[in-house]
Amino acid sequence: MSALSKIQDRIKRKGLRNTLNAGVKRYLFYHWELLWMERDLVSPVPPHKLRPYPALRIETITVHNVRAFAKHFGDRIETMRELAVEGHTGLMFLDDAGDTVAFIWGSQRHYHDRHFYGCWFPVEPGQFFEFGGELTRKYWGTLLSVDLQLELWKAMAAQGCDTVVDVCESHNIPALKLHLRMGYQEQGRIMHVYCLFGRWKFFRETRYSESRLEPLRKPEASPAPATVT
Repeated sequence: MSALSKIQDRIKRKGLRNTLNAGVKRYLFYHWELLWMERDLVSPVPPHKLRPYPALRIETITVHNVRAFAKHFGDRIETMRELAVEGHTGLMFLDDAGDTVAFIWGSQRHYHDRHFYGCWFPVEPGQFFEFGGELTRKYWGTLLSVDLQLELWKAMAAQGCDTVVDVCESHNIPALKLHLRMGYQEQGRIMHVYCLFGRWKFFRETRYSESRLEPLRKPEASPAPATVT
């Protein structure tokens, strides 16, 4: 397929505006705002109404089992292998066929995200940096989004950690709502990632005071008015 045909096909699937926006971000300029979050590992997760999911098997990700990513995350196999070699803690959930349907990673040391954002994420003593969590579409909206994190927290607590920290893109509303559902607190810090011409990246950190998550909370239902008989 020629380059022009690929562009025309993308416009049909994504629309002209989305295609132009994607082109600008890839070839000219983009700016990500990454909000820092944290929570302890012992406070209970707030109540939720997520769907249950079929039984899955949990395994630690190693250099010897990354082929399990082939069906649903085939483009991540080498990345998974590299992260395992670097000594980070990774967990994956496998279905009955032995295919990975969800995974997540944690790092006890300063983490250099050379696979995506390109910046360093510092980790303080007692903390671990959570990253790379992903589920196949079949499991979106299920309890697996909670269990995936709880299993990692358990594994990292066994290594001496008491706090999880991570970052979330400010425009990723579903991920921000997930952080609310899991009981995360904002640190009031933003890591800014800038990319020019798809090649040069620049980073800076800023602070903020007013909550960026509060507007996403669902308003509590008001009690029904009392009736007089």
